[in-house]
Amino acid sequence: MTHFAVVAPPLPGHYNPLLVLARELGARGHRVTFVHMVDAARLVKGKGADFAAVGTRDYPAGALDAYVNRLAKPTGLFGLLGTLRATAAQTDMLCRDLPGVLRDIGADAVIADQTEAAGTLVARHLGLPVISTATALPLNREVGVPPPFVPWPYEEGEKALVRNKGGYRVTDFLMSPMRKVLARHGATFGLDPFADGGFSSLLTVAQMPKGLDFPRTELPTTFHYGSPWRDAAAIPVASAPLPEVGDKPLVFCSLGTLQGARADLFRKVALAAREVGVRLLIAHGGLLSQAEAARLAELAEVRAFVPQQEVLKRCAAAVLHCGMNTVLDAMAEGVPLVAMPIAFEQPATAARLAYAGVAEVVPAGRASQKRLTAALRAVLEQPRYRENARRIAAEMAQGRGVTDAADLIEAAVVRPALLTA
Repeated sequence: MTHFAVVAPPLPGHYNPLLVLARELGARGHRVTFVHMVDAARLVKGKGADFAAVGTRDYPAGALDAYVNRLAKPTGLFGLLGTLRATAAQTDMLCRDLPGVLRDIGADAVIADQTEAAGTLVARHLGLPVISTATALPLNREVGVPPPFVPWPYEEGEKALVRNKGGYRVTDFLMSPMRKVLARHGATFGLDPFADGGFSSLLTVAQMPKGLDFPRTELPTTFHYGSPWRDAAAIPVASAPLPEVGDKPLVFCSLGTLQGARADLFRKVALAAREVGVRLLIAHGGLLSQAEAARLAELAEVRAFVPQQEVLKRCAAAVLHCGMNTVLDAMAEGVPLVAMPIAFEQPATAARLAYAGVAEVVPAGRASQKRLTAALRAVLEQPRYRENARRIAAEMAQGRGVTDAADLIEAAVVRPALLTA
């Protein structure tokens, strides 16, 4: 048995697929413990993994809710800088306190999501094997590919390279609070925190299939694209009967676990759906008030939660904020998209969806009823969007999702340990 410690941002979009991975590893006889601030325990409880709290002095009960509320309300450049500083503070805490916790729980190896650099750095400091995971957009830097937080299309040529280099310089400037934290702890540990891009030199496993990324030429041989990490426990039970197939096509709209309170965006989508003549099912994640949900219900069917995969099997299209998990669920069913990115890496994900020919992009900041109507009509009426989505679905179907990821992890960590035992 290998005891894996998981270090990732304590958000459902990262924890949920990693919990699927944890259950798969647990079924193979391994132990998996998620490590983060005490509030993150609620994301893990009863889902097939253990939990260990860290940083309770700096992040007592209630700290996670405050952080999530900050993420849910992007407020321009100053809001972004504040969020980046808050995230860097979490990494600082992990670099300081994580080594003791990993020793206390007897971790044999670390699974570190790419979006939390402390996991890789601390594992290297302790001499533990570390696996990187890309549960969202892969963050591997490559000058021929735009930075993973910009909406730029993929282009070749010197002009594109100059633009990409400039984008990475701006990214480094914005990420300076994080880079300073990592540099300081790296110096304490006697390590270069940015070696190998800050990721594992042993293995990186991603949920995203290659067909949804831009063309790349510099990924290490240890990087592996994949397909969604899902299992039966990851699929919620419908709280009400799912929509039946009817005369009008069904369209699904979700803004994820952070942005589901955006009643203004839901209303614009609902008005566009009515204009196009389709049925709309909205899932808001329990973030709308009863009054807001009731007003939307005059235009569309409104639910707090739905089993996304089951709903998407019935859909002709979907309008999504471009969170990776929902995008992958839609692609698995060959459903074309109207991509409506809001923040973080979502614009970059939308750019890749456009490149793959599976989506029309309408950024949330420029989303009007007119633009959404035109985009929705395009993905419904032009066959190329569905044909491309089905091509991605076929690629994903050839993979084995979390089974492949667990096989790779065991090959990298467990079998070498057995050979040297």
